[in-house]
Amino acid sequence: MAVKPMSPPRWFVAIAVLILVFAILISKRNTAPAPEPTSPVAETAISVPDINPELDPIPPLATLQSIDRDKAPARRSLDLQHWTTEEGARVYFMQASELPMLDLQLLFAAGASRDGELPGLATLVNGMLNEGAGGMTSSEIAAGFEGLGAEFENGSHRDMALASVRSLTSADKLDPALALFTRVVSQPDFPEDAFQRLRNQLLASLQFRLQSPAAQASEAFWTGLYPGHPYGSLPQGQADSLAAITPELMQAFHQQYYAAGNAVISLVGDIDRQQAERIAARISSALPEGPAAEPVSDPAPITATRQQVDFNSQQTHIMVGELGVSRQAKDYPALYVGNQILGSGFGSRLMEEIRETRGLSYSVSSSFSPMQATGPFVINMQTRSDQVEQALEVINSTLDTFVSEGPTEAELIRSKRQIMGEFPLSTASNSAIVSQLGMIGFYNLPLNHLQLFLDQVEKLTVADVRDAFQRHLSAEQRLTVTVGQPPAVSEEAAGEMEGETQGAEAENQESPEPTETSEL
Repeated sequence: MAVKPMSPPRWFVAIAVLILVFAILISKRNTAPAPEPTSPVAETAISVPDINPELDPIPPLATLQSIDRDKAPARRSLDLQHWTTEEGARVYFMQASELPMLDLQLLFAAGASRDGELPGLATLVNGMLNEGAGGMTSSEIAAGFEGLGAEFENGSHRDMALASVRSLTSADKLDPALALFTRVVSQPDFPEDAFQRLRNQLLASLQFRLQSPAAQASEAFWTGLYPGHPYGSLPQGQADSLAAITPELMQAFHQQYYAAGNAVISLVGDIDRQQAERIAARISSALPEGPAAEPVSDPAPITATRQQVDFNSQQTHIMVGELGVSRQAKDYPALYVGNQILGSGFGSRLMEEIRETRGLSYSVSSSFSPMQATGPFVINMQTRSDQVEQALEVINSTLDTFVSEGPTEAELIRSKRQIMGEFPLSTASNSAIVSQLGMIGFYNLPLNHLQLFLDQVEKLTVADVRDAFQRHLSAEQRLTVTVGQPPAVSEEAAGEMEGETQGAEAENQESPEPTETSEL
């Protein structure tokens, strides 16, 4: 049946009725009380107090559009304090009451550079601190820290050895945590079973290194750059040196290098100066008596050398570098800024030339590793084996150009902004600050080092950066290490590898030196 269209008068009546109904509904909504919410998503009435027109209006919230991106973020205020215990331990302290926590770090000049004729000794000593101490077993030590909600960490590098603890500051947690920590660092037992197990682990790691081109490159680089120098030995040791180490030798090493006079104690957390002094004195008095270790001697420069390590791999690991600077070098801020431009991350010159322009590698990086003595400068990458010579040509030409000309003004401005913007992260947490304090103490830097560093960075000119690179880097002292197929084999296999993925993930590359402290 066909539906007749509604006549115009009926349209008007219908519209009038709808308007009336809508008006009634609005009236009821305005006069009726708000219903009780019946579900988590139901709307709730919010009571808004009367606004006094005489008061200043609330300023608008900051937005991404209103933030001045050229202005560096606000820096955390650092009230750093320093003193020395009666036993000679240097103490660095900052009160931070935002959280009921204490971060405490102990640093000793007891890294692999103190191994002498027994490479691996420092690594073993540090690794065994929590394997048994003061008559407690490793299980009891672990259960003790866990039961208190405390965290214990330890590690050993070329320059230093460290042990740290994080604990709540309530008396029932902090006191027993510090007592356990003090026992672990001052009274290691070096039990025979744990010693054999850790030594076997190091021996197994040596076998693994033989299967890793990155590890082979790192070892060849350090050995080649530091011939006859303590930095040149492998921190994990060698099979013959590990076999010669005994618990008695480890005890003697601990007695000499884990001494109070060789210690830097840094504390950051919810304690006051008096509490910090008591804690530092407690730890210092428990450590073996003894002076600070003699500084590591400065290495002699080498002449330009290239080393090829044959390895059956379609990728070749490349390390190019030379002696850089020590931590106390006056030129370090300029070198740090310059390296940001040269080879630190995307947008750097090396990344642009190696990856973006030529596609020779997934990643390439450069770095200065300042240490007690002169640490290395190194460029690190990997590429397809038939592209090694091209990659080396690009690396050396890019580096030589930067040393000769320095950065552009635009590059320098961008690098400064990046450093200033990232700096707050280096002091954003108590654990980060305690590491900074440890670095200041270990390398005998001024207490206001962080501020001085930033001030120096801000004042740098293009000429400052160029001159610093020219003073410290020279092609005549450059070491080149390649680990992969020999050149002849690489050329023969070039056609077969044409379709292989160029480069590799940066995570597969081994850093030339474990990061001992913040770069700043």
